[in-house]
Amino acid sequence: MSNSERDAAASRFEGVRILLVEDETVVSFLIEDMLKELGCAHIWHASGVRQAIAILRDRQPDAAVLDVNLAGEPGYPIAEHLESAQIPFLFVTGYGRHGIPDQWAAKPTIQKPFRYATLATVLGSLLGR
Repeated sequence: MSNSERDAAASRFEGVRILLVEDETVVSFLIEDMLKELGCAHIWHASGVRQAIAILRDRQPDAAVLDVNLAGEPGYPIAEHLESAQIPFLFVTGYGRHGIPDQWAAKPTIQKPFRYATLATVLGSLLGR
């Protein structure tokens, strides 16, 4: 992605608030860096189900990036909460689309590892930007 394309992406996501749920610290920081480069204003981190639900009680993100496997605990209770609150979200997983149950198959899914451009495209589609 060229610098002008990155600048355009950053203006598309300016002010966006994201809940990032990822249990691997290094991966979480990499995704956070991508989201910041996209122009997202606030990125709230959670590494597990309880922490994510607690954040959602106090804050209203515009969207969420949700890992499927959180240290052996499935992230689907968070997906259920997001769905009921009508907060758009996407899954990121090393398992790819095949690791997602049929109930969630229609949700956008990015397979790890992924590139900045992939995140920009999927998040843009998710938010209608």
